[in-house]
Amino acid sequence: MGGREAPGQSACGPDGGPRYFNRELSLLRFQERVLAQATDERTPLLERIKFLAILSSNLSEFYMVRIAGLKQQVRAGVDDLSPDGLTPSEQLTTSLEGARELQCQAREVFRSLRAELAAAGVHLHRHSDLDEAQRSMAGGYFERTAFPVLTPLAFDPGRPFPHISNLSLNLAVLVRTPGGEDRFARVKIPQSLPRLVEVCAPSGGVSSDGRGHHFVWLEDIVRAHLGTLFPGHEVVEAHCFAVTRDAEFTIQEMEADDLLETIEEGVRRRRFGSVVRVQLEPDMPAYLRDILMHNLQVDPEDVVILEPPLRASDLFELMAIDRPDLKSAPFVPALPDGTDDIRSVDMFALVRERDMMIHRPYESFEPVVRMLWQAAHDPDVLAIKCTLYRVGRNSPVVEALMAAASAGKEVTALVELKARFDEESNIEWARALEREGVHVVYGLLGLKTHSKLLLVVRREGRGIRRYLHVGTGNYNVVTATQYTDFDLLTCRDDMGADASRLFNYLTGYAEESSFRRFLVAPHGIRPGFETLVRREMEHARAGRGGQMILKLNAVVDSKVIELLYEASSAGVEIDLLVRGVCTLRPGVPGMSENIRVTSIVSRFLEHTRVLYFENAGDPACLIGSADLMTRNLDRRVEVLAPVLDPEVVRRLRDEVLHTYMLDDQRALALLPDGRYERRATGRGVDAQERLLARKPVRRRSR
Repeated sequence: MGGREAPGQSACGPDGGPRYFNRELSLLRFQERVLAQATDERTPLLERIKFLAILSSNLSEFYMVRIAGLKQQVRAGVDDLSPDGLTPSEQLTTSLEGARELQCQAREVFRSLRAELAAAGVHLHRHSDLDEAQRSMAGGYFERTAFPVLTPLAFDPGRPFPHISNLSLNLAVLVRTPGGEDRFARVKIPQSLPRLVEVCAPSGGVSSDGRGHHFVWLEDIVRAHLGTLFPGHEVVEAHCFAVTRDAEFTIQEMEADDLLETIEEGVRRRRFGSVVRVQLEPDMPAYLRDILMHNLQVDPEDVVILEPPLRASDLFELMAIDRPDLKSAPFVPALPDGTDDIRSVDMFALVRERDMMIHRPYESFEPVVRMLWQAAHDPDVLAIKCTLYRVGRNSPVVEALMAAASAGKEVTALVELKARFDEESNIEWARALEREGVHVVYGLLGLKTHSKLLLVVRREGRGIRRYLHVGTGNYNVVTATQYTDFDLLTCRDDMGADASRLFNYLTGYAEESSFRRFLVAPHGIRPGFETLVRREMEHARAGRGGQMILKLNAVVDSKVIELLYEASSAGVEIDLLVRGVCTLRPGVPGMSENIRVTSIVSRFLEHTRVLYFENAGDPACLIGSADLMTRNLDRRVEVLAPVLDPEVVRRLRDEVLHTYMLDDQRALALLPDGRYERRATGRGVDAQERLLARKPVRRRSR
C-alpha cells in the first residue's frame, strides 16, 4: 500500500522503514489510547465510561473532518502523496478500516463495563427487560414528555425521503397500512431530551444499598410506543440508525462581503453535508438497509454495523449520577501565591511585583478572570484587548469585557468565527459584545486567529503600563478545570509592546512587523523555532551538550520533523511529550536515535504547549498556542511567548516537564514501528496525580 516517494524526498528512513508515520493512522492511534483508559482498572468506573463517550465523540469528529476531507480529495481526483507516500484513496481505505475496528472494540469494552456498572448498582436496561412497574413509569414518561416532541416523517410517493440531520439518532420504521401496504417512516430521537431515562427499581423497590440507579434508553421507550405515533397502522418493525455528515466547508473569504454572514451560511450548509457514516444495529434487515443506503447515497464502506447503543457519546449523561465512589476524587484548584483572597486581591500590584505563571487545572484560572473584572471597574484602565477562540457558554470573561465597555473603556475583542464547531456560539457572542459597545473584529482574511492574548492598558502616574496575559488554552472557565494549560501574566514593557503590535496587525491595516520577544505565525514561528533548534545543534557539536523538551498536542509538519531529525543526528537529546498525533518516527539509528516520544492520556486533557531549550545552561522557554503542524505554522495567527523569569523557567522545567518525563503509569512511549508501549521503570510516577498532590510553590517578593 504505497511505497511511492513524495517528490523531492524519500518516504523511507535509513532502516528501510517509513520516514514518517501517516497522520490519519497516528490520529487513530491516539483514539486507541483514549479507549485504553476505558479498560484501565485503576480508573474509577464512571470515569472509564466517560472515556468511552469521549472516544465516540472523537470518532464522530474524525469522520466529519478527516474522513470527509479524504473523500473530497478522492472525488476531486487528487493524487498527491502524503509525506509517508500514500494517496488519498489509500489513506481513506486504511482510515475507514481503522475507525471501524476501533468502534467494534469500543462495543466490546462497553459490554464489559455495563456488567461492572450493574454490579455497582447502575443498570442500563433495554425496554424488553423492564418489569411491569418500570414499564409503567417509562410509558408515563413517553406520554408526558417524549410524545409531544416526536415527529414521525413518512416516505412514500407523495412525500420525499426526510432529511436526516448530522449526528442524529433515528428509528427506521416499517409500518403496514390498513390496505396491507408496507411503508417506510423515520422517527428522530430528540436530542433535547435525556438519552437515558431513569426508572424505578424492579417491582417499584429500591436497591439494597439505597444507591441503585435504573435507566432505559430513550429510543427503546419510543420504539415500544410507536403505535401511538402511527394510529390505525401496524408497526411491523423498527431499528435504530445514526448518521454522520461531512462537516467541512470552505470559506471563500476573499469574495465575501461580510465574513459573519459567510460563516453563518457555512454552518447552515454543514447540516446538509454529504453522509460519511451510517451506523446500523445488526438486526436491521437488508431491505431497510437498502432504503437507507440508497436515499442517503452511501457506499457499503460507509456503513458500520454496531451493537447498541449507537451514538455512545451520550454516555456522558451517567456522569451526573451522585456516585462519588465511582468517580475520581474531587479537587479544588489551588490559588497561586498571593491570590488567597481572590475577591479583593490587586492583580495589577501582584503582576507589577513579578511575573505569574498559572498551571491549570492544578491552579485556578480565577486570577485571570479577577484581573479582567478588576480592569473592567478600574477608572485608570483605558483599554482592554482580547482574542476569543472558544469561550463556551455563560462566560465570565465575555461578561467582564461587556461590563468594561459599558463603563466607557475602549474594549476590542477579536472573535474567531472560524473556530471549528464553535462557530454558532462565537457568532452569538460577537453580536452580544457589539450590542454592549465592544469593538468586535473577526480576524484576518485567510488566517484563523488561534492565539490566546489579553492586553490591559492602564494609566499609572504620568505614563501607561500594559498588563498582558498569554495562554496555551482558551478563555473558558469550564475547560480550565478539565484541560492542562499555562497562563503567563506579566507587565514587562517589551512583551506589552509586542502585544500592542500584534493587536494592531489583527484589527487594522498594519503590516506584520518584527517582534522583540514574541514568535508570531504565520511568518515568525517557523524561522524562530529553527533558530532555537540550530543553536542547540551548535552547542552539541561544540561539546556543550544540547537538549530540548517540547510538550505539544501534535507534531506533524514534515519540515519541522526533518529539522528534528537533523538535530538528533547532531547529538541533541530531544524529548517530545506529544498528546495526540505524531508523525515523527523516533528511535531510528542514523535518523532519530536521540529522539524520544511519549504520550499521556489521563484524567485531564493534556493541552499545554511548552518549548524548552537547555541552551548550554542558560535556558530558553516559550509557551503559547501553536503546535508543530503546518496549519499552525503557516495558516494561523499563533503566538509563542518567552518565559523570562528564571524562577518560572525553573518551575516549568523541574516541577512540570521533568514530572511528565518521569511518568511510568500513564505515559506511553512511541516505538519505531508505530506502536505505543508503557515504560516499565518501576518509579511508580503518575504525573497528573503528583501535580495534583503538590502544593503551589510560594516565594518571597523580589
